[in-house]
Amino acid sequence: MGLKKNILYSSFLTTSLYIFQFITYPYVARVLGVTNIGICNLAQSLVQYFSLFSMLGITTLGVREIAKCNGDKIKISKTFSELFTLNAIFTFVVLVLYVGAIELIPQFHPYKKLLYIGASQLVFGTLAVEWLFRGLENFKYITIRTLFVRTAYVVSIFLFVHDTDDYATYFTIHSGMIIANGIINWNYGLRFVHFSFQPLNKIKLHIKPLLFLGSQLILTSLYTTFNTVYLGMMCGDTQVGYYTTATKIQNIILALYSSFTLVMMPRISALMVLNNADGVKRMTQQSLNLLFAFVFPCIIFSEFYAEEFIYLIAGSGYEGAVFPMRLVMPLMLVIGLEQILIIQILMPARADKQVFINSVIGASCSIILNLCLVSRLQSVGSSIVWFISELAVMAAALFFVRQKYKNMNFVIDIIKHLGAFLPLLFGYYLLSLSSHLIWTKFFEGFALTLLYSHFALFYIAKNSSYVMFTKSIIYRFIHK
Repeated sequence: MGLKKNILYSSFLTTSLYIFQFITYPYVARVLGVTNIGICNLAQSLVQYFSLFSMLGITTLGVREIAKCNGDKIKISKTFSELFTLNAIFTFVVLVLYVGAIELIPQFHPYKKLLYIGASQLVFGTLAVEWLFRGLENFKYITIRTLFVRTAYVVSIFLFVHDTDDYATYFTIHSGMIIANGIINWNYGLRFVHFSFQPLNKIKLHIKPLLFLGSQLILTSLYTTFNTVYLGMMCGDTQVGYYTTATKIQNIILALYSSFTLVMMPRISALMVLNNADGVKRMTQQSLNLLFAFVFPCIIFSEFYAEEFIYLIAGSGYEGAVFPMRLVMPLMLVIGLEQILIIQILMPARADKQVFINSVIGASCSIILNLCLVSRLQSVGSSIVWFISELAVMAAALFFVRQKYKNMNFVIDIIKHLGAFLPLLFGYYLLSLSSHLIWTKFFEGFALTLLYSHFALFYIAKNSSYVMFTKSIIYRFIHK
């Protein structure tokens, strides 16, 4: 399938996910309240943390190794069987440890019911083998399946979640979505591969890269997933509700760009196998152009309208999420650059050692800052921890990438795009003088952002990818 179609499918997939979240989260946040939202998010963070140990680096390694098979069905089946066997072994071990932790750690006891429900996510998350379809670049299937499952999820939320005591039902529905993905994916995946459990001597060659990549993800979790867990243990469920609401909005917006990054990774892996340095450079520049065109209007808009964002998404009672949201929104740029440097360059280049060092740096910052800030600053402290940790990771990744690609320099482009979009703040201020209703202010600002973004990208920043895209659309419209 062509790159453009893959990008469209992946972008549509991610957009649909967050359209569904925009539909359900305002309802759930209002029905359950900030404390029960915090309970569910803390339990989900614990499940995700154990899931990191069960999956390790299989998501990244699987995409990379399946892509390297270049469509050879025999090689694909062999590689898939080896990787899944290894993944299944890790999942079984982690599942035993997970149950032991639920029973033996006192802090987990208030969440015992949800955590046992969450055990299903570990099992069926392994069966989902999403990495197989991404490695095969079968984004059409992923999109269709996900739309079906998420539609069922949305319908279930409105049918079964009605009051504050339904938080366990909400968590069960979320787990049910992962169970459905696992069942459907496994059965469909057998159309492309012949699976057989492999002996240890066949899978041992994957252990080292899996541990490297898995360690990187686990270390990364110390400033993402673990932030939520630590905040909950130190400051309670309400602060988790503030923090997760603030970061959810940032994650929703950034994930649209992440869909593009995941499409580019297998394609860049193939170019690196062919030693096509010019192709890698060209695709990396396209990624940077797309990132800058996407994140600067999003950051400026969300910083100015943070209060309106929080109210419209979560309702009253979540005012404590406004300042944490303002702190984390610039991470869209930082994490976007990280994804380009790490996922699109270092990982396809098999620079596992450098990726591991990046994660050690981020984890070290997170541990130190969590101990120093979170107990005093609560959700604000967690936001600061996340921001500084991600910034440190991005700086380290840039250092490693520039050792290989010395002309990797995007500071001028960042300044150019920032300067192009800063006048939006004055436009927002003028709109705020005449608008009083929250809905009116928000949507007037959103409309202004869409209109001004075209002008800024085309005429001021002169973003080459956006200019080419716009001209191609105009050309097709004229010659239709």
